[in-house]
Amino acid sequence: MIFGIIRERKNPPDRRVVLTPDACVRILAKFKEAKIRVEPSPIRIFTDGEYREQGVEVTGEMENCDVLIGVKEVPIAYLVPNKKYFFFSHTIKKQPYNRSLLKAVLEKNIELYDHEVITASKGQRLVAFGRYAGIVGAYNGLRAYGLKFALFRLPKAETLANRQALISELKKVKLPNIKILLTGRGRVGNGAREMLDAMEIKKVKVSDYLTKTFKEPVYCQIDASDYNKRKDGARGNKADFFASPESYRSNFFRFAEVTNLYIAGHFYGDGAPYLFTREDAKDPKFGIKVVADISCDIDGPVATTIRSSTIADPIYGYDPRTETETEFKDPNAIAVMAVDNLPCELPRDASIGFSDAFVKYVIPAFFNGDADGVLERARMTRNGKLTKRYSYLQDYVDGPGAVGSK
Repeated sequence: MIFGIIRERKNPPDRRVVLTPDACVRILAKFKEAKIRVEPSPIRIFTDGEYREQGVEVTGEMENCDVLIGVKEVPIAYLVPNKKYFFFSHTIKKQPYNRSLLKAVLEKNIELYDHEVITASKGQRLVAFGRYAGIVGAYNGLRAYGLKFALFRLPKAETLANRQALISELKKVKLPNIKILLTGRGRVGNGAREMLDAMEIKKVKVSDYLTKTFKEPVYCQIDASDYNKRKDGARGNKADFFASPESYRSNFFRFAEVTNLYIAGHFYGDGAPYLFTREDAKDPKFGIKVVADISCDIDGPVATTIRSSTIADPIYGYDPRTETETEFKDPNAIAVMAVDNLPCELPRDASIGFSDAFVKYVIPAFFNGDADGVLERARMTRNGKLTKRYSYLQDYVDGPGAVGSK
């Protein structure tokens, strides 16, 4: 079994990699039938030399590999027919911009495995960059707060070496007694919490956050059951919410009234109510002045996110009165950080974390007959057709009229 680590060719460039040099060494030591080849890359965070130093072959010959592994979408012109591929295809939600990619995958008889659907038997994701999105997103949100109010100037995350370097910079900051709200308790939300805890910001419970004033900065981490309530007045819970989100309405505004900085690290599901609307943001009682939207659903549950931003230009302003973009330092503006590829700012740390999970959960499946069904659940295409699990994408493949989402 020959695994090929392919060069990332999508623009803007992505420096991350699925298998680090250390991971390659571990795979080769454990699975004697495995071979690994690395395609040369001038941008990869781990250099060609670092792979060679570990005895891993670096070569432009990828055609003889059985499995080709990348991070982002492979440009259609570079797809090798009749191969197994792993990458984020961004097609499982019928994203319009990648319909042609999935169509090409089928036409080229490629067996596609999407990182996003590498899951355990009960559906939880096994490999993801979410923790690092949360880490960088929280840092960027705090950086945006400092710039918005001219309180401090943190360096860009992309200029720093690793997570610890981000923490070192944050520890230099003295925050006023603001209230920080964090939504989400998954990988993203908990990644963001790591940074708030590293700054030793006091964590408070919901009731205190909503009713008390503090002489120091505080934060509150909440999930769906805290900011949604049943329409019929019955007692709800998180499980019920995810089972029937249409039965709920947002109860988020009570948090918005007392929050200065909002970090959005939640998962938003179809049919769920928006956290806050554009009308909510117009309300004089709406207190949020900076939003770090890690989830980054455009024109979605966080109404101030009217577009994604970039690593190069991460912050824009939202004018709630006109519902349009403006300068983020404008006194009437809500500053919005909505970078949609945050883990790219910590490519080495993110690659190590993702790689460790890939080695633990995915690589063994090639040598144990896929005993846990990991490959089967992630396989989107086979023999030029969609697999049964992903047959819902057939109308998307067939015609341009499919409705897409992020």
